[in-house]
Amino acid sequence: MILHLPIALFALLLPPTTVLAHRGGKAPAAQEPLSPDTDWATRHMAEEHHIANFDPGAFFSLHDYDSSGGWTPDEVRRTYGLDDGAAAVAVDPDQREQVTREVFALLDADKNGVVEREEWMAACEAGVRLPDFGLGPGHHGDDEYEYEIHHFEKFHDENTKEEDLIHPEDIAHFAKHDREEAEAERQEVLNRQAINEANIPLKFRRQ
Repeated sequence: MILHLPIALFALLLPPTTVLAHRGGKAPAAQEPLSPDTDWATRHMAEEHHIANFDPGAFFSLHDYDSSGGWTPDEVRRTYGLDDGAAAVAVDPDQREQVTREVFALLDADKNGVVEREEWMAACEAGVRLPDFGLGPGHHGDDEYEYEIHHFEKFHDENTKEEDLIHPEDIAHFAKHDREEAEAERQEVLNRQAINEANIPLKFRRQ
């Protein structure tokens, strides 16, 4: 699995067994099911990161994507999965802005447009929880990460052979890789040409 930098740093805060389960191999079979009243942040960590044990400081650091010490509106939307993947397609701009407004109304105590770590910690201490807007657990990884954590770790493991990757999700994932590789090879051929004929208007090409 490709580890993004914030996740790699966050891993230092976790128990070794949790880190191993998150970094690779098969997801733990004995993972406790979540109760219906589980808050959104806990559900997000369990479903999107396969992490069960965390504290508010660790949650903040994991979702402070630029390590600036504060959450911007873009980072909040990313955490809710509103700037990546299928969730963004299903949510209109007004709803995305509503999510941002409600979260910042809860957490941005000084109204400066950034949720600082201190504000987040104080809100958690007061019992404030991130709202569940009914938009899913918040998918904010790239395609590779999402495939591995939501499909490969559930249905395959380190012993899976190439011929076993026959689920529709596997086929779509590797077909995308094939398309990207074919495009990269085509571009490499074009780059080697002294003149790219495809860029020359037809009327100027040799007949």
